[in-house]
Amino acid sequence: MAKDNKFVKDITSMDVDFAKWYTDVVRKAELIEYSNVKGCMVIRPYGFAIWEKIKASLDRRFKETGHENVYMPMFIPESLLQKEKDHVEGFAPEVAWVTHGGNEKLQERLCVRPTSETLFCDHYANIIHSYRDLPKLYNQWCSVVRWEKTTRPFLRSSEFLWQEGHTAHATAEEAREETQRMLNVYADFCYEDLAIPVIKGQKTDKEKFAGAEETYTIESLMHDGKALQSGTSHYFGDGFAKAFDIQYADKDGQLKYVHQTSWGVSTRLLGAVIMVHGDDNGLVLPPNIAPIQCVIVPIAQHKEGVLEKANELYESLKKEFSVKLDDSDKSPGWKFSEHEMKGVPVRIEIGPKDIEVGQVILARRDNHEKITADINNVAEALKDTLAKMQADMLERAKENRAAHTFAAKTMDELKEIADSNNGFIKAMWCGDLECEEKIKEEAGLTSRCMPFEQEEITDTCVCCGKKAKALVYWGKAY
Repeated sequence: MAKDNKFVKDITSMDVDFAKWYTDVVRKAELIEYSNVKGCMVIRPYGFAIWEKIKASLDRRFKETGHENVYMPMFIPESLLQKEKDHVEGFAPEVAWVTHGGNEKLQERLCVRPTSETLFCDHYANIIHSYRDLPKLYNQWCSVVRWEKTTRPFLRSSEFLWQEGHTAHATAEEAREETQRMLNVYADFCYEDLAIPVIKGQKTDKEKFAGAEETYTIESLMHDGKALQSGTSHYFGDGFAKAFDIQYADKDGQLKYVHQTSWGVSTRLLGAVIMVHGDDNGLVLPPNIAPIQCVIVPIAQHKEGVLEKANELYESLKKEFSVKLDDSDKSPGWKFSEHEMKGVPVRIEIGPKDIEVGQVILARRDNHEKITADINNVAEALKDTLAKMQADMLERAKENRAAHTFAAKTMDELKEIADSNNGFIKAMWCGDLECEEKIKEEAGLTSRCMPFEQEEITDTCVCCGKKAKALVYWGKAY
């Protein structure tokens, strides 16, 4: 639709102000509304419906890999949180505390969970006794609270929705396999359902999760060239097990500590979908996670037979697709803009002339292509169109990432690229924290990950010139 359409005229162009465009879209598409609680958002029905689609797909994948859903308390006693030193220090600045119950001061402060490692560990210490009790493959869907100073809907808020997997294994090998397996589950989900390509890799020690031995990540690139950490998977080794005394009797009768993992994604994925696929008319939703895959818009619906035929089409499609019939009294043009704003993948137009010649028009949201389909063969045409759109969106995201991925051999080259472009910058690193911090200070870049697919751009560190240990993706990030 034209940019001057009154329904979308209030959206700032993404090329003018990407941050303002993003905020305009999440509100105009009725995904969120701001609440009276600073840093917290109201997720409106349409936004929550997208999260439900994401949740359903991931939940199915988790259960297919043997995981069970549980639910832990939202409060953590301070003494429990203090058991793992690195963990508590990592989260201390973000913790919200409950100090009173009613009018009485609590004897011990309660932390509102920022994450649930300590709760799961406390539980595992009570239920794991023998090798027969392992592995424990648990996941929970919940909200967490992290007292953020700067917030943005979906990307960073004081309270957000997520899932957190917590597993316990007999051996380090099994735990490491789990860590990698769940990272691959996330990556496959992003490719197949979100149409977002990701870089899989390991975080540096500076960027790893508090209390983890190793943190693995999937990193995606937004339309504006900034990176977004889209999911993480952590290998804990037996550090938490020793802190919480989680031991089991092995087959030989010896007491051993379990080895643990943790992994999670959040409503941040909605932000990724918006920023990877959206345009100046609003959302563009991949068909696989769209609450409404197709909207039927009757043209000249006041004329005889139009609404009847539109209803007939709706009844035939709703068994296979998530479909809506918009028979409201709004004008067709308004309906077009409204459903484009919400990112509905396909619009079906049907009017008197279409009925007369036995056809309908399918309009794709992503590229505005219009396809004529036989009125008796709409289901097959819609199925093909949705599949083609899903694949095309992934390819465009890959092309955007390729166009915004650069390589630097020297520090001057790194800074020059960072000053003139947003995107991933591939550069070699010696492994020293000092160089990582210098790159952040002088170029404004953080290490996103050390990709599993390593290249050798040079054999020396981009910062200090010493022998390089790994290729790193650097970038500016949300």
